[in-house]
Amino acid sequence: MDSNKLNKRKLLFYIILLTCSIYLLQIVNLYKIPSEVNIFEGGKKDINLLLPFTINNKLNSKNNILRIENNKNNSKFNTSNRYSLKSKKIGSTNLNIELLGLFPVKTVQVNIMDRIKLQPGGQSIGVKLKTEGVLIVALSDIKGKDGENHTPGIESGLKIGDSILEINDIKVKDSYHVIDLLNDIQDSKIKLKIKRNEEELIKHIVPIKSKEDGIYRIGLWVRDKTAGIGTLTFYDKKTKKFAALGHGISDIDTGKLMNISGGEILEASISSIEQGTKGHPGELKGMFFESQNLLGNIEKNTSLGIYGTINKEMNNSYYKDSIPIALQHEVKKGKAYILSTIGNKDVNKYEVEIVKKETQANIAPKSMTIKITDKKLLSKTGGIVQGMSGSPIIQDGKIIGAITHVFVNDPTKGYGLYIEWMLEESGILKNDIGMQKIRDFPYFFC
Repeated sequence: MDSNKLNKRKLLFYIILLTCSIYLLQIVNLYKIPSEVNIFEGGKKDINLLLPFTINNKLNSKNNILRIENNKNNSKFNTSNRYSLKSKKIGSTNLNIELLGLFPVKTVQVNIMDRIKLQPGGQSIGVKLKTEGVLIVALSDIKGKDGENHTPGIESGLKIGDSILEINDIKVKDSYHVIDLLNDIQDSKIKLKIKRNEEELIKHIVPIKSKEDGIYRIGLWVRDKTAGIGTLTFYDKKTKKFAALGHGISDIDTGKLMNISGGEILEASISSIEQGTKGHPGELKGMFFESQNLLGNIEKNTSLGIYGTINKEMNNSYYKDSIPIALQHEVKKGKAYILSTIGNKDVNKYEVEIVKKETQANIAPKSMTIKITDKKLLSKTGGIVQGMSGSPIIQDGKIIGAITHVFVNDPTKGYGLYIEWMLEESGILKNDIGMQKIRDFPYFFC
């Protein structure tokens, strides 16, 4: 075989390999297209497909709630279709993505809805959480009356991060209640109902009478509450629901997301600022009084923030009324603003830049990369600091998300979370900077 024929075959092989790779990539991308898409009335969304994949409009034509435009490139070598989904009226419809116009490979449900409006936050808030039962933060031994060291907690299979929900079928109220129950039961075997990673388990354990103080214990350090400072993201004037922080509250000792039985948000004031530097996140230091200025009740602590019901109007000087939100496909790279409280109780507006945005088919954190560009904010804080998590991000007059985490090695940058994910967590849309350092509450040894 001469070299020309060999080279042609190699070229043909590489062309075929490249073509297959391109379409294999497209098949992977098809599964990244969400199975459910939300579009506001009067809005649009683009979907890009490589040939031979196309959108079949037959399912939509029955409902007629969308106008679908195929913006074909007239180039001789065009291999793509760009479809614009333009909403006509409120409702829901399905679209089929097909191979060669014959074989359905994916169905996408498109929901057309009223544009949601929310009151943007930016106010510093005090956060008080009550754990579900009591949280085990450490395991220890006990010197019994026999002079020997005993480890009933460890031997029974309890672990740091477990929550004790019940003792002998009695619901645990707080840390003091645990000590009282153990000393009522004394040295009889007891049944513990615990929660571990969303799973409820039963453990049995026998208390030991401590030689030191004569109190019956099971070798655990437990805690039943925690508190700190964060930022309100939004509240909905219609439903009275609020969202804050943009990430969950984890226990400072166990590092695990806290299971809560409830909590409160309260008015707070910023007393001082510790600037952020490379390798060391800064911090907003604030204060609040637990007995007054109650703003609302916390109902959920999730990986994407805290959620609950607010009972007080929380307007700010920039936005007296609610403003619309933007879904992730409407967010664009470039200039935006955040609302945050850096001094006392006044909400201020600071310029930022969205340097990167992710396409997320499912609820996930780290939706956007944010860079602080406002010189005034940089001079005060050095960038994003602890306590600013939850600060709403505004672009083109719409709420697009919230600040969640800071880059430890570059405090001028951090992550933002899409507002639609917070809306789903709050229940309004059906379909690590963290808080200021957690204020320590006393541990109880039992």
